[in-house]
Amino acid sequence: MTNQSNEGSPLVHQQMFKVELNEGPLSKLIVAILMSLLFTCINIIMFHILLSKPVFRELPRYILFAHMLCNDSVQLMVSMLLYVLSLNVQLIPKATCALILLVAVTTFFNAALNLAVMSLERYVAICFPLRHSEMATQRAAGISIVFIWFFSIINISIDMIYTLIIDPGSFKDPMFCTQQRFFLSAWQKDVFHGFNLFFFLTVTAILIFTYINVVLAARSASAEKESAKKAQKTILLHLVQLVLCVNTFIYGTIERALAMTSSSRLFMDLRYLNFLFVIILPRCLSPLIYGLRDDAVRPLFLYYVRCGTQKVKPSVTKHL
Repeated sequence: MTNQSNEGSPLVHQQMFKVELNEGPLSKLIVAILMSLLFTCINIIMFHILLSKPVFRELPRYILFAHMLCNDSVQLMVSMLLYVLSLNVQLIPKATCALILLVAVTTFFNAALNLAVMSLERYVAICFPLRHSEMATQRAAGISIVFIWFFSIINISIDMIYTLIIDPGSFKDPMFCTQQRFFLSAWQKDVFHGFNLFFFLTVTAILIFTYINVVLAARSASAEKESAKKAQKTILLHLVQLVLCVNTFIYGTIERALAMTSSSRLFMDLRYLNFLFVIILPRCLSPLIYGLRDDAVRPLFLYYVRCGTQKVKPSVTKHL
């Protein structure tokens, strides 16, 4: 607890235990890395599929899905990088840490907002089928992605800009990379928690609203039953994803509690499970929920995974 950073701020709980990467911790780290790489490869294959067909590049639902795949892949890689750095209490320049955190936090919020926009697209498709082609367009999908990035980057940008104004010289100093190090004033924590609460309450309200309306539409006589039921299940799975995303906010709280009440070995074991199920698992669900459940994407995915050994390459039509 004596090796404090150049800013003189207290050590965060992750620095209480430094791990020797012997056979046990190293094997666990390899499992986490392989898991992240596996789903990143799955995301890359699916992204290639979405680029390979014009119909996928035109329909908003697949444009948003492609954005989700890219975002989750970046989030997986950055989360793994931060975990490896924290595992061995590695200090890096503050400017480098700021860039990593900017990507990590923004892509995290992107995931939740993308779920909300995709649910709204399904809501329009089921509840307003005659206006769907007018409302859900390529341009609308592009504008939605721009707004997703804009709202996601606000929170972390406030901390970065404030730190740059108050202490610009510190950006060349080495530090333990965590967002806590950029909280120089008490109001930053209040803004952080207030923004997070508003953000996820809004996304939750959108998902619940779209789910209820799709359920009601599925029961009506005029709706296409099969499409409505599939959209209903998709939005419900989005709610599950959102719950897992919200759990990420208690990740640090769980770690702090474990650090104060557990031995070094028990802390690292429980922290590893916490990382896998709270950070990694939600990022791995997107290709399963949207990709492998999709009747157009699934055959193409199997075609590429099997290296084109199928006799006939599946086709995709515009009506999807």
